[in-house]
Amino acid sequence: MPVQETATEVLLTHPANKDTSVSILKYGATVLSWKLNGEEQLWLSTAAKVDGSKPVRGGIPLVFPVFGKNEHDELLSKLPQHGLARNSTWEFLGQVKDSPPTVQFGLNEKLANPELHALWKERFNLILTVELGDDFLKTAIEVENPSTARELQFNWLFHTYLRIPDIDGTMVSNLVGTKMYDSLLKETMVDKHPVVTFHEEFDSVYQNVAPDRVVQVVNQGKPLHTVKRVNLPDTVVWNPWVEKAAGMADFEPKTGYKQMVCIEPGHVHELVHLAPGEKWAAAQILSKDALNYQAI
Repeated sequence: MPVQETATEVLLTHPANKDTSVSILKYGATVLSWKLNGEEQLWLSTAAKVDGSKPVRGGIPLVFPVFGKNEHDELLSKLPQHGLARNSTWEFLGQVKDSPPTVQFGLNEKLANPELHALWKERFNLILTVELGDDFLKTAIEVENPSTARELQFNWLFHTYLRIPDIDGTMVSNLVGTKMYDSLLKETMVDKHPVVTFHEEFDSVYQNVAPDRVVQVVNQGKPLHTVKRVNLPDTVVWNPWVEKAAGMADFEPKTGYKQMVCIEPGHVHELVHLAPGEKWAAAQILSKDALNYQAI
């Protein structure tokens, strides 16, 4: 069966290739695994909590309505880091397309984690669409403001953990010339390096990246991952390195930073301002190699 549902997860298997699949945890609507021809494309901590006790470390957690910690907005500042979407159990809405197999999940203020939503109190409707292609994975989000009077302000980000063979020799390309905010130095600058390389902890937000720029992860000259953004102007690049990994209880193995890099498409440099009754949509498309995105 292309789509199988359990009490806690939804599994999609491509009808033309049983070795290509994706599994989504209902808690957080977090993609836990994406396999292409049997090869895992995402990194998941061996200590990740998948029992709903805390957000998942690895895969593709969903960040809404705040990225990091907001100290400026009166309502958003009350929420913990990265908001409430990854801390809430989403409703599985079912399969919406057979080929490629496509499913949807929904979340609103009634389904959201009640303790966290009590801090924010805004109304919202989210629909996550997961599409499993034969050589790509598309995750798309639609945010609706159901209010008749209040503007909805939020960030959105796909916190994507990509699996790599070794951080040594791994580079991220196609961000040169982009304004970036270095979260460690707390400085904004233009990245003039032809590629991003990793020799220590790295945590930067690339701002207003041109829509036609496809970010690529390369190891030893071989393309590993291609990330296309749709209506997501920013890209976060993150690797925790030694000390940060050691300080996270749910990050295992502690050497796991060598096998992962986060490429996170989002709308985080500025807030989305959504008028009453309006909708906002965005997506990321992951593939192993560059492909013809016009067909997706």
